[in-house]
Amino acid sequence: MTDAAHMPAQRRRLIDTLEIDTRLLGMIGAFILLCVGFHLITDGRFLTPRNVFNLTIQTVSVAIMATGMVFVIVTRHIDLSVGALLATCSAIMAMTQTVFLPQVMGIALNSGLNAPLAILVGLVAGTAIGAFHGWLVGYLTIPAFIVTLGGLLVWRNVAWYLTSGQTIGPLDSTFMLFGGANGTIGETASWVVGILAVLAALYAQWMSRRGKMQHGFTVKPVWAEMVMAAIIAGAILGFVATLNAYEVPAARLRRVFEMRGEIMPEGYTEGYGLPISVLVLLAIAIIMTLVARRTRLGRYIFATGGNPEAAELSGINTRLLTVKVFAIMGALCALSAVVASARAANHANDIGTLDELRVIAAAVIGGTALSGGIGTIYGAILGALIMQSLQSGMAMVGVDAPFQNIVVGSVLVFAVFVDIVYRKRTGAK
Repeated sequence: MTDAAHMPAQRRRLIDTLEIDTRLLGMIGAFILLCVGFHLITDGRFLTPRNVFNLTIQTVSVAIMATGMVFVIVTRHIDLSVGALLATCSAIMAMTQTVFLPQVMGIALNSGLNAPLAILVGLVAGTAIGAFHGWLVGYLTIPAFIVTLGGLLVWRNVAWYLTSGQTIGPLDSTFMLFGGANGTIGETASWVVGILAVLAALYAQWMSRRGKMQHGFTVKPVWAEMVMAAIIAGAILGFVATLNAYEVPAARLRRVFEMRGEIMPEGYTEGYGLPISVLVLLAIAIIMTLVARRTRLGRYIFATGGNPEAAELSGINTRLLTVKVFAIMGALCALSAVVASARAANHANDIGTLDELRVIAAAVIGGTALSGGIGTIYGAILGALIMQSLQSGMAMVGVDAPFQNIVVGSVLVFAVFVDIVYRKRTGAK
């Protein structure tokens, strides 16, 4: 047998040794090719620190909702109302900040209490609407497709009536910290967060290895663990370094120094660092992953998606579970509304338009099976990043918006086809 014939087998053994999900590996490979391709086409503008920063904050809103869509699709449902629900939550929070709190409660914009109260109202509203959808699906047994299709029409227009069709702004300055460039933690704090993230990832990796050894499972060789640790650490610290490399404009820094009564030193520079919205996404990702893997609710969700009849016979209250899943989805829509409206610095009528397509596409591209029972949080976030990279790259190249949507829709169909083929070949359900 020739050396060339040995290569596929050697690669397979390496992948098996490192315990790498081949589907995830394929997604990462596709993402890298996409980024490199757009970088070459745009004459080196796509992978600049500035564009990576913008790409990151643009991904957050869809990625947050995509983590909730994983639970919805895993339980064999769908939610077509997420974009409209985002708009309603955004309208509620905008009107709370600019009308209700100042005029009724006497709490003015930028007072310190305005933004937290507005966000709380938005979260309550989003959770309640999501739970209502879940009640219609779970207890009245109306198909989720119909309930959320109706919700798409209802909540989009409720948002319009709440604001009388007007753009509402400006919003509270604290609220707008969740929008991106106006809310970053700076270079030093970003490095601290990056190092802590690396330590947390290494600790989780060590605990996973220790747990396998205690239960007698086969573990990876030490060298394989070190390779994975190096890849994880490199990815985290590289991401932080890239965002820190995006420098705050000199004019803005000069104004900051002038407000302090100081003169900016000659040649002084400062990087933006990690946006607060990205930290919110990371927190959501960690929480949702822990819920999926470590809690009874997560086990019930995946058990119900795998076999609803068996789950119900085993004592799981699948109706109440449906309410909980849609309530989580509603709460995440409200959080996404905070990020989206803060990034725009106002509430606009078209906010969240077509987000239902992007969110479902992100979850499916990330490996969530439409047949239910299978899905990962990190896969959905990577799927959202791929979708946003595709759209941003096409926009930089000069592709018209209608054609961008054509490409996104085609990618969604192709991703489902690839998922079907992959599961047939691997024997996965």
